[in-house]
Amino acid sequence: MTDSRAKTKITAAILRTSSLEGNHTEADVDGGTKAGTNNYPNPGPNTIEAKEGHAFPGFTEDLYFLHDVAVVILAKPYNLPASQYGRLPSLNQLDGLQNGANTTFTAVGYGVQEIRPKKETANRVRMVAEPHLVKLNSPSVGLYSMLLSNNASTGGTCFGDSGGPNFLGSSMVVAGVTSFSRNNYCTGTGGVFRLDRKEVLDFVNQCLH
Repeated sequence: MTDSRAKTKITAAILRTSSLEGNHTEADVDGGTKAGTNNYPNPGPNTIEAKEGHAFPGFTEDLYFLHDVAVVILAKPYNLPASQYGRLPSLNQLDGLQNGANTTFTAVGYGVQEIRPKKETANRVRMVAEPHLVKLNSPSVGLYSMLLSNNASTGGTCFGDSGGPNFLGSSMVVAGVTSFSRNNYCTGTGGVFRLDRKEVLDFVNQCLH
């Protein structure tokens, strides 16, 4: 019996349409780059296509920060040992976190590495950053988002990373998905949509079953 997680990807709702055009797993794209067979962003031997996608009910682009989560169902499973799949957070798990350098995340994505007025570096390979928590449960982020650091020391996220996972510390708990940038150069802080709210957990679990 195939683990349902092997055919499921959580992403940002604003990316649901584009994800259905051709979904690529992390290992396949990165492995294809090293082997010289990377066809990203096009279909090919190192891709797994998406079969269907489900955005959070009521999602709108104007108010994306309220419901920026979607579930993409893959056409075939991508099997891993159970311990290597991401896990959902528990209900309101992030509420107990403290802002500051001691609360870290592992952000993963294929987005832009550097962007300046006259220079952009976008190598389309998987990168990892370890940003820390800057803001949580405040008027500027509300109940559904959080801000993580974006700087040369901790790394961060940028355009093209949207929908990628932000793991809590070094664990396999997917605390949220990369959601938005605060400016055109991805500096300062980056926005992450939280997965620990009840309606979000209910939606994802419904899609898993």
